[in-house]
Amino acid sequence: MKCPIDNAELVMTERQNVEIDYCPKCRGVWLDRGELDKIIERVNNDQKSGQSDAYIPQTDSPSGRDDNRGYDKKKRRESWFGELFD
Repeated sequence: MKCPIDNAELVMTERQNVEIDYCPKCRGVWLDRGELDKIIERVNNDQKSGQSDAYIPQTDSPSGRDDNRGYDKKKRRESWFGELFD
């Protein structure tokens, strides 16, 4: 299949049971019929089960400065959705 943007040959890959066609030249991403529905369904299921990657803000120190420069902050968990397109 050809990229509709630049006519380069699309590359197909499967990530977490979702088939993705992407253009290595312009980095465009195309999904086959039903693949977007799979992504939406999985996001909805993850949110219902409490596995969402919603951001929870950290409280500021009383002085307004972060004296530990972020060394003790926990890294936010990566969602499967982010892994889908890396």
